[in-house]
Amino acid sequence: MKREGWNEEVEHQSRASPGLDQGGLRGGARAFGRARGGGPGGHQGAPVVAGAKPVTLQRIKVHSSAIEGNLEGETADRDVLVFLPPGYASHPKRRYPVVYALHGYSIGAEQWSGEIHASQTIAGAFAKGAGEVIVVLPDSKTVHNGSMYSSSQTTGDFETFVSRDLVAYVDQHYRTLARRESRGLVGHSMGGYGASRIGMRHADVFGALYMMSPCCLSPRDPAQAPPGAAAALAEVKTLQDATKLPWGLRAQLATAAAWSPNPQKPPLYLDLPVENGVTRPDVVAKWAANAPLAFIDQYVGALKRYKGIAIDVGDRDGLKEDAAKLHAVMDRYGLANSFEIYPGDHTSDVPTRFQDHVLPFFSRNLAFEAR
Repeated sequence: MKREGWNEEVEHQSRASPGLDQGGLRGGARAFGRARGGGPGGHQGAPVVAGAKPVTLQRIKVHSSAIEGNLEGETADRDVLVFLPPGYASHPKRRYPVVYALHGYSIGAEQWSGEIHASQTIAGAFAKGAGEVIVVLPDSKTVHNGSMYSSSQTTGDFETFVSRDLVAYVDQHYRTLARRESRGLVGHSMGGYGASRIGMRHADVFGALYMMSPCCLSPRDPAQAPPGAAAALAEVKTLQDATKLPWGLRAQLATAAAWSPNPQKPPLYLDLPVENGVTRPDVVAKWAANAPLAFIDQYVGALKRYKGIAIDVGDRDGLKEDAAKLHAVMDRYGLANSFEIYPGDHTSDVPTRFQDHVLPFFSRNLAFEAR
């Protein structure tokens, strides 16, 4: 299988990469979409492509019955950004493939759109030859800053929101090619985790899959959390208390809300892996069960349905080793996939990669014609 950019120097650099943060989510405090320097959120924008025709941005709300009634009070009316290609208005009979793009932890769709300069990069990709598609960015930020794109009574079922409710809405309200072969799924960081999770479990909905620097691929040992983390979390008595926590501890609450919900434990309605100084094996097992490297073997048949699967990660990203393991598992099963390690950290050149790698990948791997 294609494996680009791999060399001994990259291997050596990985030994110095960031490790585990308090939330069991590797990659450090910027692991889910924030960086320093350059543009909104720190991402350097891709160079403007000469002659690029503008895309049309529509801001909409999509109601999700899958999120109704959650215990955290997350709204079921989700903000969604829809980017229509230049030819959409001028070709009223034409139908388009759709690429669903999932944001990372601690940000929402609006901020991620700004960070990747979405209007510019999408238009630039089309101008450079990628086939025109509709690009959809759903917002999955929660009270603890991220849904993990999972299914939980505490947060709501964000997995079904993306794979069923959002897809159904877009197919009903826009001129799409409404079949799996014409739908792509991509995400960065927590969104990369979401793309892996939803992609494995819903191959009947999507036809091509791209994971950008995916987080949370392997089970985590709660004993590796920094000293004092469990005690600090134990002091949280209200949702307002939770909002005052540092980034890493909020990430742990997001993980627990998604993967170890407890409807009998207000006000947070979750169980943590360490309680009263004692590790809870039942909670650790629940978290491990949500790691794609733990459950991928169950979905090999589903993954074989994809025309294209891609994974990329920076050579200075603490998530690199797990991404390589995911690629290795796919190779072991003979699953067609590409894997690229590029120069950079977790948030390096994400706009350029979206323009020059992600959208061209979907241009090659999605069906642009009706049956």
